[in-house]
Amino acid sequence: MGIRTPDLLIANETLYQLSYTPTGFRMADLEQARRVVKAAFTPEIVPRCGLACVEVVAPLQPPRMSLTEPIVFAPLFMERVWGGRRLESLFGKSLPPGRPVGESWELVDRTDCQSVVADGPLRGTTLHELWTTRRGEIFGNGLPDTPRFPLLFKLLDCEDRLSLQVHPPPAVAERFSGEPKTEMWFIFRTSGESSVFAGLKRGVTRAQFTEALERGEVAALVHRMPTRAGDAIFIPNGRLHAIGEGNMIFEVQQNSDTTYRVFDWNRLGLDGKPRQLHIAESLASIDFDDAEPQLAEPQGETVVACEYFRVERWAIAGVRACGTAERFAVITVLEGDVECAGRRFTPGTSFLVPAASSADLRGTATVLRTTI
Repeated sequence: MGIRTPDLLIANETLYQLSYTPTGFRMADLEQARRVVKAAFTPEIVPRCGLACVEVVAPLQPPRMSLTEPIVFAPLFMERVWGGRRLESLFGKSLPPGRPVGESWELVDRTDCQSVVADGPLRGTTLHELWTTRRGEIFGNGLPDTPRFPLLFKLLDCEDRLSLQVHPPPAVAERFSGEPKTEMWFIFRTSGESSVFAGLKRGVTRAQFTEALERGEVAALVHRMPTRAGDAIFIPNGRLHAIGEGNMIFEVQQNSDTTYRVFDWNRLGLDGKPRQLHIAESLASIDFDDAEPQLAEPQGETVVACEYFRVERWAIAGVRACGTAERFAVITVLEGDVECAGRRFTPGTSFLVPAASSADLRGTATVLRTTI
């Protein structure tokens, strides 16, 4: 499966330039175009993308450049029943009109969803191409030997509360053909009496939880904590969780899209029907010994550190080296403006500083710095 971007077709990890006409696309090499389209799109995807035909001009190779400047990727917006419009009103992101957008995927390298460099000499290059062809100079050495970039970065606008859910540990993910996932949330903004749900109340057993689930009363057994801007929480695999309404969240996670939904507050999805639940998978994944976890307690500048990622909160006042230590860093601006290699970044923006870069951060701002 492939995805379409405004000027590019990504098929089998190869980038093709498209050429538009008022009636669709011109075709220079009809047979080659058909092969590419067949490889990239299933019949269900073609109508949704509005793809008629395509001109394959040439496969594009990642251009060489001096890797001293930050790399910015075009965000990918996800419609969600619990989403809103604050990604647009707060951060100026160009959302699809009239849709509840819950997620902005800032960096992602998956077969069905792919970040593309938005501008500069690497414009049009996918994150996957950078990971597979220029890993050492962009991301650094000693990183996990994974076929895809191992992290996924998101901004979440939770206008309504999310489902009560869990991500599987490795053994359970393998059993159900899923992917394990550990993540962390940093509370960007809140409105009203915002809160998060994490873990179970002390003393709740598996049997009690299962019985309450059958009665539709499971919410009373889940540990709930109020949130405010600047809070963070670690969500290891196996931890039951949900994000309450009003939270705007920065999330970094393992590169996984497996979520088992155990309860959805009896609401309907965007199609007017109840959303699918994954009861058996959830009960197999939930850590029933995980009672009343607390918000993260920062250690100096370190907000959360685990085997998959390290997130630090930096207060910039003047000039500070990115401190990549021969490893990439993803910078997310929380407050104020920050300049890096002559480029200015505002709140809600993320950019990747290559391992080979010696760029500084300049300005008065608060940022999150994430690396492995």
